[in-house]
Amino acid sequence: MSRDPGRGGVHFRTFGCKANQYDTDRMRQELVRRGAHPVDDWSGAEVCVINTCTVTNQADAEARGFIRRVRRESPGTRVVVAGCSAVLKGPGYRGMPGVTAVVEGHDPGEVARAAMPPLVQMGTLLGLDALDMEPVGGELLSRREGASRGWLKVQDGCDRHCSFCATRLARGSSRSRPPGEIVAEARLLAVHHPELVITGIHIGHYGLDLEPDVWSLSRLLALLLEEVQGVRFRLGSVEATEIDDLLLDLMATSGERVAPHLHMPLQSGADPVLRRMRRWHTRDMYRRRVLEIVERIPILGLGADVITGFPGETGGDHEETRALVEELPFTYLHVFPYSPRDGTPAVDLPDPVPPRIAGDRARELRDVARAAGEAHRRKRAGSRARVVLESGGTLALTGDYLRVGVRGGPGPSRGRGPTLHTGILAMDGGDLVIDLGATEPLN
Repeated sequence: MSRDPGRGGVHFRTFGCKANQYDTDRMRQELVRRGAHPVDDWSGAEVCVINTCTVTNQADAEARGFIRRVRRESPGTRVVVAGCSAVLKGPGYRGMPGVTAVVEGHDPGEVARAAMPPLVQMGTLLGLDALDMEPVGGELLSRREGASRGWLKVQDGCDRHCSFCATRLARGSSRSRPPGEIVAEARLLAVHHPELVITGIHIGHYGLDLEPDVWSLSRLLALLLEEVQGVRFRLGSVEATEIDDLLLDLMATSGERVAPHLHMPLQSGADPVLRRMRRWHTRDMYRRRVLEIVERIPILGLGADVITGFPGETGGDHEETRALVEELPFTYLHVFPYSPRDGTPAVDLPDPVPPRIAGDRARELRDVARAAGEAHRRKRAGSRARVVLESGGTLALTGDYLRVGVRGGPGPSRGRGPTLHTGILAMDGGDLVIDLGATEPLN
């Protein structure tokens, strides 16, 4: 079999968050620059690059399962493992049959060196002691292949110490990209994508490590709005306590150039659990900030992460969380039963919650969030929305993060490249759709 991935093809498989997806796009771009040919089908590919996630045990298990499947069904494919799980569990991956190399991190150059000939000897590239030096920038990403929306990564790493989180162990300390580099990349991405999602590991800490000490997430967003026209910006996950007044003003006054959507990790609605999680906000701090935000932005997509069954969580703690979820206008939730991660302080906490109880609590909160989301969708019927078309124009994404069906043609883009389109939302049976009888680009 050929040992040249430029001929045999390289398949990329990503597990995890938008930051991981952005990192995979940069890996893909670097390999293409060196002559590789990306392929959608992993079976028979010369190389399979797997970008792993370690946020839960399930994420680790899914990556290992995929590696075993590649080995079983396409034994000639070389496997390169990278990403967060590779940082924390490198020896385990190196011991798996079929794994050619393990890159402890997300550096595109290291991944390319592992994937391209000459064939490297089994080993580990980078390592835990090099995480804080791993470049967060580098060659600018020009597009996200096969997608309507582009990811714009502004920082990597995290300086918080949540007791349950392994991501900081896998990503290192917070490192911000220079604002000029971000603007330049946003301009390249805007040629292909009508919406850019500002992402990272802890974007609320953007700029704290930059000199001079004048940058913040809100100031970066103001710069992007000024310098990069014709696109909508959407914030990735950001902490409620890190949404300052300028950021809120930009969202409220931008004419939807900043999507009316926030994903604000909650984790728990009970103060005793938040303290054991080493979170830096209280229940009331989170609640008050959300209510201030929705007063300024009444039509808002609002999401959060919640962990159920954290060690020591009582039935009363769970009821506190449920009461907060029912009070605040969430339109969706990401709810996970607690998953102990090696190396985190939480694994040594007493009073573990049985998995069955944690699972029951998760299902209960998901049901509450699902009902609230459906109510929000019904409420939006009859109103105007500005959308990004996806899936070949059969689906669309609204500013407040609703995926809806499409009725009517979007019309020509008048030579302006990718655009946002406007229409009227309506219920079609039990589904929300948008009628694109008239369209216009974002001004």
